[in-house]
Amino acid sequence: MRVKDVAAVGCAGLAVLAIAGCGAGRTGGGSGGAGLVVGTTDKVTSLDPAKAYDNGSLLAETQVYQFLLNFPPGQATPQPDAADKCGYSAPTVYTCTLKPGLKFANGDPLTAKSVKFSFDRMVKINDPQGPAALLANLDHTDAPDDKTVDFTLKKANDQTFAAILPTQASAIVDEKVFPADAILDDDAIVKAKPFSGPYTISSYDKNKLVEYQSNPGYNGLFGKPQNDAVTVKYYGEAANLKLDVQQGNIDVAWHTLAPTDIDSLRGSDKVTVHQSPGGDTRYLVFNLNTMPGGNPAQKLAVRKAVAVSVDRDALAKDVWKGTWTPLYSPVPQGLPGATQPFKDIYGAKPDKAAATKLLADAGVTAPVELNIQYNTDHYGQTSSEEYAAIKSQLEATGLFKVNLQSTEWVSYQKARSTDGYPVFQFGWFPDYPDADDYLTPFFGPDNFLRNHFSDPKITAELQAEVTEPDPAKRAAVLATLQHDLMADYLPTVPLLTGNQIAVAGKNVQGVDKTLDPSSKFRFGVLSK
Repeated sequence: MRVKDVAAVGCAGLAVLAIAGCGAGRTGGGSGGAGLVVGTTDKVTSLDPAKAYDNGSLLAETQVYQFLLNFPPGQATPQPDAADKCGYSAPTVYTCTLKPGLKFANGDPLTAKSVKFSFDRMVKINDPQGPAALLANLDHTDAPDDKTVDFTLKKANDQTFAAILPTQASAIVDEKVFPADAILDDDAIVKAKPFSGPYTISSYDKNKLVEYQSNPGYNGLFGKPQNDAVTVKYYGEAANLKLDVQQGNIDVAWHTLAPTDIDSLRGSDKVTVHQSPGGDTRYLVFNLNTMPGGNPAQKLAVRKAVAVSVDRDALAKDVWKGTWTPLYSPVPQGLPGATQPFKDIYGAKPDKAAATKLLADAGVTAPVELNIQYNTDHYGQTSSEEYAAIKSQLEATGLFKVNLQSTEWVSYQKARSTDGYPVFQFGWFPDYPDADDYLTPFFGPDNFLRNHFSDPKITAELQAEVTEPDPAKRAAVLATLQHDLMADYLPTVPLLTGNQIAVAGKNVQGVDKTLDPSSKFRFGVLSK
């Protein structure tokens, strides 16, 4: 949403890292150094990669699982992790050769058969909360020997497949531990130690306290962690997370500090605020089956009327204090191929007259009752203020009556994927830094949103942009795709895009390395 889970990013809210000196008696990192303490409001959905597509789960997966390819700190091009090399051996066959002697922390061998099992399992389970949609172009996986993996793709020359291999859909799991057709419980995973990443989990109290230890058997891209251990503490309220950061009771607060918290920390002489461009987005999702409207044309008119009634500038400035900016496409600015079709088609400012005409022309009687669900423990406490502002903006037109309700994240994930909400908040943190990551997971058949959107025209355009090797031609296809989505379908309404912000104590090293386009927060680069 990473939820990639923002988030997830993947599958997420504002990517915020705040670091302060730890409490008395705790010593710093460096190779062989003692551990760090991390605090977060994100919740783990599952340690089983087949079920996890969110920021909280990605945080854990990044540390404990290995991937064929991964993103080096500070870079956006994937490099070999468990693999020794990867590349196309035929137009529809992507081949990876594994490093020799790989093992899971429990001693089980990690071979090509493990990789095949992992991908077969992901596709077979296809959990509605999981990331299997990222593998839509995968036809089948073969392991002709212990070191070779062949991915046969449905469409040739997939320009994104290498970037999908470091994502949550591609974590390598132990075939001797995980069932082939069912989700494995977190406690069973921790007990079995099927981890081959930089860390293992030594103690696990889900969404309360988790302890990680560096994995001496890790043989991959990131090398030896700069600390021996990391403890993750989970918070129910961002205010308490901020308080512990200020008082030095934790070293790291990852997801999510309120905009006012960031402002106050900018003035502290004990910390430094780091900022880098981010790919996180926030948007509204409409369930095309259960949203208001008597037919598809009326439902589209309702979506468009909502979209042109929201004041994105006001949300960015008044609610988010400039830490987020208006978004006019599913794809944020800064990525190759990104355009702003919503702005071009409907304008950048709210337009009550246009919204009124859209509803009237479709025969929709105003006011339209909208039941909007939002979440605060995953997308941040500021979501309450954000959605109160959206309610106020929509109702000020006289065209809508808005009912708001907030739900805890684990329940939220289940309900939104099973037709529980007609309209709901969602956010995204990129799985990989490419425009396709903001398109295929949401608008392809059987997409991650589970909002019943699918259209042959859009599917064809998605396939075209994925397989076009010429950058200029691909940019043109992406522009057409974004325009068509916003003009003719609008299954989601883009609202805001955010930055990655880190607040670090003066004695903490490596913060800038983990603030990169991959949105992967790596424990191993931090030290004191």
